[in-house]
Amino acid sequence: MTGSFTLAYVPGVTPGKWARVWQERLPETSLTLVQVTAAEAAGKVRSGEADAALLRLPGDREGLHAIPLYTETTVVVFPKDHEFAAADELSLQDLKEHVLWQPLDDTLEWDEPPGQPPVERPETTADAIEIVAAGVGLLVVPQSLARLHHRKDLKYVPLSDAPQSRVALSFPIRDENPELVEHMIGIVRGRTVNSTRGPQQEPARKQQQQRRNPAPRQQKQPAKRAKPRRGR
Repeated sequence: MTGSFTLAYVPGVTPGKWARVWQERLPETSLTLVQVTAAEAAGKVRSGEADAALLRLPGDREGLHAIPLYTETTVVVFPKDHEFAAADELSLQDLKEHVLWQPLDDTLEWDEPPGQPPVERPETTADAIEIVAAGVGLLVVPQSLARLHHRKDLKYVPLSDAPQSRVALSFPIRDENPELVEHMIGIVRGRTVNSTRGPQQEPARKQQQQRRNPAPRQQKQPAKRAKPRRGR
């Protein structure tokens, strides 16, 4: 199969393993990976700039399907010399006396943010990391973002009762998905190439068709007996 497919993904999501499977199964179809911000992801798919996106839920889903793939652990980030440095896990109750930064690109859905409200909201998670590293306040994020912005002077531990984000594959709602979208769905869901639930490579289709509809067996015709020769 020829053509091309553009997959957008938000920071912290690592699409490499799925890209490798795509290359193995569809070597003649180019896959372009484009990193976008959390705020841009849904719009890129709706506008057609991307065929699909790996993004976080909850979030903007207007006109889009979203297939949840996995749920991320939520962690709290703080300086290594912080009073929480010896903790293996924290709860929201532990944060109530501390300033908690909530960047504008935050993907966690809070009923009520814990901790003390900050004087302002940083523009991005990266900006909030810099503020925390300066010794001011804490930051709660999905673990993949804490890893992405890892610094030697910071530490993070799980936050037991915090909201969580889910990573999902999102694509436009249509009556019927394009075949390349179906291929991507099959890959991220871990389907094998011969799965009957998704598009299959042509050789696999033919083999299954042959098994379902075997060629009719030809009956052997009885051998003809040779006529005895008449004596002269």
